[in-house]
Amino acid sequence: MNLIKLADDLKEDEGCVNEIYICPAGHPTFGIGHMITKKDPEHGEPVGTSVSDERVREAFEADITVTLQDCEKLYPDFAELPEEVQLIIANMLFNMGLPRLSRFRNMKAAIDDRDWHRAADEMQDSLWYNQVTARADRLVERMRNV
Repeated sequence: MNLIKLADDLKEDEGCVNEIYICPAGHPTFGIGHMITKKDPEHGEPVGTSVSDERVREAFEADITVTLQDCEKLYPDFAELPEEVQLIIANMLFNMGLPRLSRFRNMKAAIDDRDWHRAADEMQDSLWYNQVTARADRLVERMRNV
């Protein structure tokens, strides 16, 4: 998979903020959609705390690694899927996390069947679609064009 394309897509969809902010889901976040956990040195720091470019890059690289590992957990044949489908799944997983994306059972079944139009329909028929409509519209259109 083209990791540069994935990173560019995620930067476009997530933005990049060099300070701690509260994301729309209510979680302390920084960088390229990095949700702060208890393991992060930023844990407990106030909103507005500055975060270096180096730390943003480090967190993003770690998040991408976890995302790709989780893609392979959810789709054991992930590496065999068309690259565009891999990019879409990774984008969605980065956005939602494994627990939430794993609940997209009908989308997963459509992808397992290599039915890209049905997968796109299932993406549209979700709460996620209504929460991130601009991002979702782009990803749905890309899935339809596979």
